[in-house]
Formats: sequence, structure tokens, C-alpha cells
Amino acid sequence: MPSSYSSFFLGLVLALIYVEVTGISPGGLIVPGYFALYLNQPWRPLSTLAVAFLTLLIYRLLARYFILFGRRRFVLMILVGACLGQAWSLALPHLLVEPVGLRVIGWVVPGILASSLERQKIMPVLSSLVFVSVLTFFFSQLFV
Repeated sequence: MPSSYSSFFLGLVLALIYVEVTGISPGGLIVPGYFALYLNQPWRPLSTLAVAFLTLLIYRLLARYFILFGRRRFVLMILVGACLGQAWSLALPHLLVEPVGLRVIGWVVPGILASSLERQKIMPVLSSLVFVSVLTFFFSQLFV
């Protein structure tokens, strides 16, 4: 298994190149590196996506009542994503027998991903995230 540092670095470089070439963020610059680390555990990226979509939903509900843009929007999404990720981790042992594979990746990853999903359209971001994550996983397996 590749080291986490090399996967993060490779994911960051590939995400930066991808953004410069296409103009589409693959869910944030650090997210593909994290997703690449857990592609061999597919429930973890899927759990993280679920929390990111819940974060996006909560943001859209709150945006009806509060002025949320720029830094406020980003910080709110990071905080909501972190809280939902923590709640997800606390609730899973009570809901499932073996919830280890359903843990969310990191504290900030769901919020960063939700922020990117809000700024850009959902399908381009998700397809970019899958592409860059798989590419990162492939190259980290190949070269590291």
C-alpha cells in the first residue's frame, strides 16, 4: 500500500493540473488524494459522499434564512460536514454490527467536497473527483 503522504502529494498535484486544464474542481484540491487512499474500501468514500450531500442539503436549507456566501458559506460547510461526520461515527456502532467500513474520511473532507458541489454543478465535480482519484490511486500503486 502506498504511503499516505505520497498519495496526498500526488493527489494534490494531479488535482491542481486537472483544475488548470479543465477549470473544474475535483471536489477540492485535497479530496482526490484522500479518496485515492480509500478506493480499496469503497464504503468509506461513499459514506463521505453521503455526508457531503447531507451537508449541502443543510446549507441550502440554511441559505434560505441566512446570508451565506464566500467565507461564511465555506466555514459553515466545513463545520456542518465535521459535525455530521462525527455524528455519523457516533451513530454507526448503534445501527450496524460492523460499521468500520462506513466511516467518513477525515473531518474536513465532506465540507470541502460539499463546498465544491455548491460552487460548481454536481455531475462535473463528481466525475472529476472519480477521474482524479482513480488516476491518483493508479499512479500511487504504480510508482510508489
